[in-house]
Amino acid sequence: MKNSRKNREAFHEHSFWQSYSDMMAALLLIFVLMIAITLSIYKQKTTDLDQTRLELNSAKEDLEKYREEIALSNRELEESLNQLKEAYAYSEMTEAELAKAYSEIDSARAELAATKSELQDIVGIRTDIIGALQNTFSNSTMKVDPQTGSITFSSDVLFRYNSAKLTTESMDTLKEIIPLYLDVLLQDAYRPYIAEIIIEGHTDTDGGYQSNMELSYNRANAVANFCQDPKNGLSEEKIGQLRQLMTVNGRSYSDPVYTENPQEIDMAASRRVEIKFRLREDEMIEKIAGILAQ
Repeated sequence: MKNSRKNREAFHEHSFWQSYSDMMAALLLIFVLMIAITLSIYKQKTTDLDQTRLELNSAKEDLEKYREEIALSNRELEESLNQLKEAYAYSEMTEAELAKAYSEIDSARAELAATKSELQDIVGIRTDIIGALQNTFSNSTMKVDPQTGSITFSSDVLFRYNSAKLTTESMDTLKEIIPLYLDVLLQDAYRPYIAEIIIEGHTDTDGGYQSNMELSYNRANAVANFCQDPKNGLSEEKIGQLRQLMTVNGRSYSDPVYTENPQEIDMAASRRVEIKFRLREDEMIEKIAGILAQ
């Protein structure tokens, strides 16, 4: 009887410690899984942060370049002012003429400062627009070029061989992608900075240059016409805004895509239609040059 009681007590003690060890093993496994998930999230966040830093550094470099150009322009303006002062000291310039000259210089300075401020805004706007486009297409198969903000459609997807007529299948893809892309560019925060929205066709190197020029232009124009149809996703208001900014280009085979290794023309990738935008920074630089040339 005593032996039977001892056996039962030993059995219960063994079951308790076995359950306790199983529970601890399960907790340890959960802890390890939590650490693995945390490390995975941390790695992804670190990658995203590094990408953002690279884009920010690129924008900073552009801004520094423009600052240097504007600083040079300011020095040249100061030199012009000093020359004007020296000329006054050795001339018979009347007080009225000198006042007029100073007024013109002050006006040029004010205009240069305003243009400088606008140019600095544009440098930041490019980064903002590309970021907004990347967020918009974050869950899409369409990729936004991180440097230019352009998107690219394969001509093999949009058209049949040697044709500039959109296929029925491709229209569904365009209806999904194009309104998302253009809605970002045409929103109130960005539209004042957009100088041009460009739809550009490209071909491979098969065939003659002129025939490919016509084909590339007709394909780009087919996409442009698609964008302007209210049935395809854009409102009448947005279509009107797009028409004020849109340019359609055919590039034939002048800008092919190359493979990395070895360096060869990628014929399939070269057959494409790109949609991209140009900001008003070129106009701002020309305006500064015009002010300084006065």
